[in-house]
Amino acid sequence: MSTSDRLKKLFVENLELREDALSPEVTLESLGLDSLDKIEFMFAIEDEFKIKVPERDVKINTIQDLIDIIDKFVSEKKQG
Repeated sequence: MSTSDRLKKLFVENLELREDALSPEVTLESLGLDSLDKIEFMFAIEDEFKIKVPERDVKINTIQDLIDIIDKFVSEKKQG
């Protein structure tokens, strides 16, 4: 399962969003996520992908941003 597919599954399960609304260019803000939703969702991502995403130095606006960040940290974890 790709990062995108796993992420979509998390959106559906944790935030009750429709999968057809989750294209890469969609912003998290347009999905109605408030700051608490984003924090809780980041914990779900960290659990799913077994990574730690630092709170600072990471700019996430769109679903594609999330995919890129996840792939980066998963790759770094495999190397390190």
